[in-house]
Amino acid sequence: MSNTNRKNFVGKVVSSSMNKTAVVSVEWRQRHPLYGKQVKRVTKAYAHDENNQCQPGDLVAITETRPLSKTKRWRVVEILRRQSLSTEEAHQGFEGQLIQSDEPETQDTNAEPQEESPNNDTNEE
Repeated sequence: MSNTNRKNFVGKVVSSSMNKTAVVSVEWRQRHPLYGKQVKRVTKAYAHDENNQCQPGDLVAITETRPLSKTKRWRVVEILRRQSLSTEEAHQGFEGQLIQSDEPETQDTNAEPQEESPNNDTNEE
């Protein structure tokens, strides 16, 4: 069988909670038969992820393959873009950098303290 006849799609990983399987959401457009407007369609494909590397939110390329199970007919070819860290993970990483930093912060002793400016919301009667 020739590899040139296989379908290839790019989609976003929706779930990867199953072992060696990722659910990939592929978005495509179809012209409405009566009104002619482009309509978005979404197809969920179950793709084989051999090393369990996919995480929800990743952008992956999948290709058609032989049936691997009842619903699995696709294989993850490559991960195109990883999902950015969530704010909680980024905050934990930032705290780790602060703990690793052993250099004490030096303050300029010659600097004069700044006076607080009065609020502009004063009520003058």
